[in-house]
Formats: sequence, structure tokens, C-alpha cells
Amino acid sequence: MIVCRQWRDVAVDTSVLWSRIRMGTRHPFERARVKLERSKTVPICVGVDFSPRVEYGSVSTESLMLAMDLLRPAIWRWRTFHLTVPNRPQAHAALTRCREHAPLLEVMSVRICNSMQEDHFSRAPLPLFEGYTPRLRSCSFTSFNFNWDTALTTRLRVLKLGGYWNAQSPSVDVVLGILRASPYLEELALRNMSDVETDSCSMSDFDPSEQDSFSERLVHVADARPVQLPRLVEASFYYCGNVRTRTILSLLSFPALERIELCFLDNVSPMLEHLRRQSLTRLPLRHLHIESSYFNEMKLVRLLKRLPALNSLEFVDADDVSSNLLKIFAAPAVAQTWVCPKLTSLWLEGCTSVDWEVLRAVVESRLPAQSRALPPQKMSKGTSTSSASAHILSRVPAASSSSGYASLIGPRRLEHLNLSRCHQISKEMVQWLRMYVSEVKCEPTKGAWGEPLMV
Repeated sequence: MIVCRQWRDVAVDTSVLWSRIRMGTRHPFERARVKLERSKTVPICVGVDFSPRVEYGSVSTESLMLAMDLLRPAIWRWRTFHLTVPNRPQAHAALTRCREHAPLLEVMSVRICNSMQEDHFSRAPLPLFEGYTPRLRSCSFTSFNFNWDTALTTRLRVLKLGGYWNAQSPSVDVVLGILRASPYLEELALRNMSDVETDSCSMSDFDPSEQDSFSERLVHVADARPVQLPRLVEASFYYCGNVRTRTILSLLSFPALERIELCFLDNVSPMLEHLRRQSLTRLPLRHLHIESSYFNEMKLVRLLKRLPALNSLEFVDADDVSSNLLKIFAAPAVAQTWVCPKLTSLWLEGCTSVDWEVLRAVVESRLPAQSRALPPQKMSKGTSTSSASAHILSRVPAASSSSGYASLIGPRRLEHLNLSRCHQISKEMVQWLRMYVSEVKCEPTKGAWGEPLMV
């Protein structure tokens, strides 16, 4: 961009404009050198991205070390640091340059792209930054072994761990030790980890009268004391092992949890039971996401009945979502309260067992009183519509049959509905839903080449 000399001088002298520094295969070193000089003494955000790309060929370790040597004198100014490299040896080589104190560092991320690769670099170059990161609040490690150093996680607000396979995956004791050292944690994410092996000696603890709690003792835990996380607001468990997840949840106390995701964990019924037990004291859960997992329907119903603040419920590829489950969201019986009265967003993506009549009843029962008397849309005489389609579109929501306290304190109206890949829902049904729900998402099932499949 061409500007006058005065504006150029203003830009050059404004140090904060040069505080974002990127280095890597797509970012020339000379530009980073200029930004380091012009940023002077202001805190800087550093990104070192040497992710492997076909168009750039293999990543040279020498180039990576040159980049780290250029950034090393400014470590004391780093506010955020993001490192992306192809493999563990290169990550460990780059982090050997991180020896000076980082008094301003708040966010740190280390991502190793080839997380499945086995190598001999299993120990990290500790201590990073000489162990001096007083402002560090967020850490995200993908396949990077930091020796599970609890000194690095003591004051964290956000912790994300992922990409640990086979021998690199952390044990339950390691994860619990990190969580105990992070009492101020607000967000936790465990993603893509090999599961731990069950402990055969735990079978001696099995009491047939307590089958629900048996799952909590599949792994021997050195320290079985509860882990208090009073500030934890968001938790995500994505393909991180069924045994690991339910053992950790059985020992956690999270009275402030508002969002939780359970994805690719096989049977999540034990996790749902742990959430229900937490709700006996306090659980202000607002968002529940279950993906590619199965569960006991009754345990989920027991949990949902104890979540009055829930406003977002998402199911993705969950075959256990049936019409019986959805019926609990319709008008309750006399003298009973609504289940999840604040629910405004419902995802049923890939849930092909949901019946149309039950779904329609849920939408109708949660409409405000003035919306139940809306006239149906008039059909033009020239359009050829089947009798079934005409019946669906001419359907007028009926008034709720509930009475008593439940009718006085009604639920909130559904505002978002996701029916993607639900082939049992026809276009006419979607049209009817869109008359009473603000946003209805309905994408067809796609083939290998992205073409819609006709079911």
C-alpha cells in the first residue's frame, strides 16, 4: 500500500501495530525481523508455523532453529506463543531455545502434526522458560510430552490436551494430578487419546448390588480423593477413552459446569450418572452434546429432569435417541413440571429413530399461547400436492392440554432445530416446522463425492 511519508512515520512509530509476529514456511523471516524492531518493548504475540505442506516440501529443522534464534531475545515480551511443527524431535529442538523467563506469557500452544509417529524423543526439554511463567493462563498441547509437569499448569484457566497415543497417553493418575494442581481451571478439553487398560485387581471391589458404581473402579487410582474444580465451566471429552473419562468424572466436583461434550466414547451412561449425582448439589448445565455414543435412555431422562437451566441439547449420530425420549419435552402431566423449560436449541443430527408425530408434539407444546391459534398457510390451487403433504402443512398447533402450575410457568419456544441427515423427515414436515421454529437446519445425507443421497 502506498501512503504519504507522514502516515508511514506514524505507522512505524506506533509499536502496537507490529506486535503480531508470524514465522514459518509462508512467512518471510525479514518481515518478522522488521516487526521485532518496530514493536520495540511492547508485548508481542508470536506464532511459529512450520506445519507440513505439499507445496512447500519437507520442513527443515535448520530453518526452524533460525526462527527460534531470531525470536529468543524477545522472550521476555512474549504474550502468546503458538508453535506448530511436523514431529516431536523438531518441537523439542525448538523449545530448547525457550530457556529465559517469560514474565508476560499468557497463552501457550504446542502442536505436533504427526501425532501417530513413534520416535525416541519422549522427554521434553524442561523446565520451559526456567519455570517462570507467572501469567500463564492457557495451555494447549497436541502430542507434546511436557513430562506432565504440574508446575506449568498450576495457575491455568484453560487446559487442552490431545493427540496422545499408545505409550504416550497419560494415565488416570497423571490427569488427576494435573487437575489437582489446577484449582482455578475454567475449561478442560481431552481429545484423541488411547484409553487406559482396566485393572483386573479392581474386580475384587465389585459389589453386585452397586452395578452403577462398578464402572468407577475399573482402574486403580493411587489418590481417590475428590478433585475440587469450583470454577470449571466447560468440559470436552472427545475420543479420549471411555475408562479414562468415566474414572475422571467420578472423582471430579464441578458445581459451576455449564457446557459438556461427550463424543466417541462408546457407552456414556456412567458419565451421565456422574452428572446426575453432581446435580444433587449444584449443576447449572446449559449445554449438553452427545456424539457417536450410546447410552441408557432412563439414565439420560433422570439427568435431564434435574437440568432446569439447560437451553441447548445436541445429539449427533446417536441411535438411542428415540421418540420415547423426546416425549419428555412435550406437555407434562397434571401437577408435574416441564423438563428443561429453558430449552431453545435441539439438535437431532443423524438421529433416524425420531418419529415425526412426537417431534411435532414437542414443537407444538412449547409454543406460546398466541402462536397456537395462527391460521395455516393457504395452498395455491395450481400446485399439485399429495393428500399427506397437504395434511401436514394444514396442521394447526393445538392448545396444550396441561393444566395447573405447569401451564402457568410455560417453557420457552424452540428457536433452533437441526434435523440434518434425518431421512425420515420429509420436505413438507420441514416446511411446517419452519412456520413455528425460527431456524430449522435440514441437510441431506451426502455421498463420498458430496452428492445428496436419495433415501
